[in-house]
Amino acid sequence: MNVQMSDTPPNLDEICGTLIDLAYRAGRIITGALPGTDNTGSKQNSADLVTEYDRAVEEMISGALKDKYPDYQFHGEETYDPARPLTDMPTFIIDPIDGTVNFVHGFPHACVSLGFAINRVPTVGVVFNPVTETLYSAIRGKGAFLNRDIRLPLKGTNIEPLSGLKNSLIGIEWGSERTGRNWETKIRTFEKLGQAQENGGAMVRSMRSMGSAALNLCAVATGVLDLYWEGGCWAWDVCAGWVILEEAGGIMVGGNPDEWEAKIDGRKYLAIRAASSQSSQKELVKEFWSIIQGRLEY
Repeated sequence: MNVQMSDTPPNLDEICGTLIDLAYRAGRIITGALPGTDNTGSKQNSADLVTEYDRAVEEMISGALKDKYPDYQFHGEETYDPARPLTDMPTFIIDPIDGTVNFVHGFPHACVSLGFAINRVPTVGVVFNPVTETLYSAIRGKGAFLNRDIRLPLKGTNIEPLSGLKNSLIGIEWGSERTGRNWETKIRTFEKLGQAQENGGAMVRSMRSMGSAALNLCAVATGVLDLYWEGGCWAWDVCAGWVILEEAGGIMVGGNPDEWEAKIDGRKYLAIRAASSQSSQKELVKEFWSIIQGRLEY
């Protein structure tokens, strides 16, 4: 879908700086809060929570962005309207608290995820964990950074080779949808990943379920996770982390076999960390796809 845009291109450096400032402001709201759920705002079930702070953070961010960038679109988790899908227009794609369950339980793995997309391509990303005071940021074509000045990936130019699933630490998530075909696909795939090789499994080193898509992508970007597979999350979960991942040398593909072109709102993703060659990244993608037991349908 082609949409007429302004003749003046977005100032990406300014936008990144604005998003960093907003991330710190959001962090003060989050760390100043007493975690608790608002049951009237719960989503699907007890694993899919909304807090009053999600809404407060999104309201602050959306108000500031609409004041400064009135011509750009806004796509946020708490104000999502399925009747208004993403377009090619420059769009802020925001998750006020990614990892709400962690936030509610006081588990220090939650963040504000602030993305900006043009033509549905993630272009600027800022992810901030206010508990650990860790900031990730990236602008397409300009690199990814930790706390503004440490270039990602952390291992620098001497990147450890990718050497197959059996030597991989993998990020996975259970999600809030716990029934149906997608749930079965996930569970059977997790089993296959962990199963001994003599029984037909991949016998990966281990799997981690940390509860935040944005921070999982940043972990792949830094190189502490080798890959991350997800089905069921949304554009606001991945937009910011996607830019950071790719600017750190990683790649994003679809979560189902042969989906080499991932879509920002495709809801199925496979992220691979930086490596010494693109061929090794693609080989790991193919190996992971061969393990998937079924097909994710979102």
